[in-house]
This record gives sequence, structure tokens and C-alpha cells, in this order.
Amino acid sequence: MLVAIGAAVAVITGIGAGIGIGIATGKATESIARQPEAKKDIRSSLLLGCALAEATAIYGLIVAILIIFFLK
Repeated sequence: MLVAIGAAVAVITGIGAGIGIGIATGKATESIARQPEAKKDIRSSLLLGCALAEATAIYGLIVAILIIFFLK
């Protein structure tokens, strides 16, 4: 029972990553609308930030899988 709770807590990192990526994408779109000439710089910064946020979610998923399979 506690293993399942631990895995669920580890997977919750995906919620934070999803919210963060959504906010970052919205702000980037807003920035591009305001300054179209800076589109390339904004896009590269957005992709780097999204990759780091998504990596956090993937780490949470991996921890959840490890908890489930190795702490049974």
C-alpha cells in the first residue's frame, strides 16, 4: 500500500512540469506577438526551458517505476 502511495507522489512531478510548460509556452507566444523580430531567440530559450521541465517529469516517472518494481 505504501509503495503505491510513494509511486503516486513521484508521478505528481508530471503535474508541475505540465503547468510550467503551459505557462512558459503562453508567455513565449505573448513575447513573439509583441516582438516578432526576436522570434528565434525566444523559441530557443523556450525549447531549452521545456526540455528541462520535461526532464523533471521523466525523472519522476522513472522514480515511480523503480519504487513499484524494486520496493515490492
